[in-house]
Amino acid sequence: MDKAKTLILIRGLPGSGKTSFAELLSEGGKYPVFSVDSYFTNKDTGEYLFNYKENHLAYKECENNTKQAMQSSVEKIFIDHTFTLDWEIEPYFKLASSYGYLVFAFTLENRHNGENVHGLTDEQLLKMAKSYKLELLPERLREKK
Repeated sequence: MDKAKTLILIRGLPGSGKTSFAELLSEGGKYPVFSVDSYFTNKDTGEYLFNYKENHLAYKECENNTKQAMQSSVEKIFIDHTFTLDWEIEPYFKLASSYGYLVFAFTLENRHNGENVHGLTDEQLLKMAKSYKLELLPERLREKK
């Protein structure tokens, strides 16, 4: 029996530990971890320099990296992102469907009092938290609510 190809989406507010968790699950880099934040992180220094004007490019790069990994039939792929809005997560479900990947979505909670490294204010985090949706029901049941 072939191993199932799996896409693991790790979502949560900034500071929840998504990046650390994804790195742990990737088994020391055995499996790829893609993130919108990677676009804004200097590969040499590790410094994070966000530029909202390039946000759309960061989203596209993350999607393209995921698609390339799927085209290569990588066994496990991890995506580390906030995924607070439906439009952010939707492309990954479509890619998974197109390339025959199972999808699992983990939502991390900031139970360790972690600080976000993105310079977001408490007010910005609260605003993000208000728009955050948890989809605990399967899609077929959500329509009946």
